[in-house]
Amino acid sequence: MDYKQKLNDLLLTTARQNASDLHLAVGRHPTLRIDSVLIPLSKEPLLTPETADNLIFNLLTPEQKDSFLREKEIDFSYSFEDKARFRVNVFYQRGFAAAALRLIPAQIKTIEELGLPPVLYDFARISQGFVLLVGPAGHGKSTTLAAILDEINHKKTDHIITVEDPIEYIFTQDKCIISQREVKSDTLDFHRALRSLLRQDPDVIMVGEMRDAESIATAMTAAETGHLVFSTLHTNSASQTIDRIIDSFPAEQQNQIASQLAAVLVGVISERLIPKIDGGRIPACEIMITNPAIRNLIRERKAYQIDLVIETSIQEGMMTLNRSLANLVKKKEISLEKAELYSLNPSELRILLERS
Repeated sequence: MDYKQKLNDLLLTTARQNASDLHLAVGRHPTLRIDSVLIPLSKEPLLTPETADNLIFNLLTPEQKDSFLREKEIDFSYSFEDKARFRVNVFYQRGFAAAALRLIPAQIKTIEELGLPPVLYDFARISQGFVLLVGPAGHGKSTTLAAILDEINHKKTDHIITVEDPIEYIFTQDKCIISQREVKSDTLDFHRALRSLLRQDPDVIMVGEMRDAESIATAMTAAETGHLVFSTLHTNSASQTIDRIIDSFPAEQQNQIASQLAAVLVGVISERLIPKIDGGRIPACEIMITNPAIRNLIRERKAYQIDLVIETSIQEGMMTLNRSLANLVKKKEISLEKAELYSLNPSELRILLERS
């Protein structure tokens, strides 16, 4: 078998079917994820250990293969004949090589094209502060972040620096200089890249993911010193995000971190991609914009009260996740069942819908 050709065929199928992911695992058919549903390519044979190894090792450079065999897992990006890019994680399961490939669209869509709230354009207009995109894996954080950064790229003359592991969206420079740094190929590690960021004359900084207290502290310091900083976290809501950041630090530092976060945080966007009634997915968003009331709650360590402030601040551009879901149900974009599935408080969602 020509494994390289077979791999190319699978990647092309993934792109043509508009799948979000391709999974390769021994004993399974190659499987696509389309609109959140896993769909086996049943016309393809079940993957044997030999076939899986050959397909997966065709994704890897010799250096990456050595790293994978040594570390047992590896993250990297893979470009397919200028047709598509994939974010890839290769790992072992039950002693066999397996891979999950996330398709990264070649074209960066605008905030409007993604169906996101127009208030997100405001985050591209500010000059300094800390903006976080949060939500589960696979729910559009990277795509939304790319849309906001590309808006800056087309409207302002800034130096944007990204630190990613791996690089996902490739930006075409317009009015901005955009420096994209990939961990392992452009810098030895995340912490080294973050420590040197401020010496590279950035205006806008994007940290692909905040992994620990050190990266959070560096990001907040950059925001304090006059930069606009974007990053992502795997949390479910704005209030949970505040708690997660503060709890990342030792107890004796937490009050100081709470004060620092209250001063620099501009907003939190929490996103879910919900399957639509007529196919495809649509974003539902919780949007928190830091106002004086929220700053006080962060300083006083009362993040659990933030939801109420968001609910009563719609006129400021804020939005609860439940209100976003309810709006999509009313527009008949998504079903009530799907809305309840993705809601963090389904009973409150039902009350909202009954009132409207």
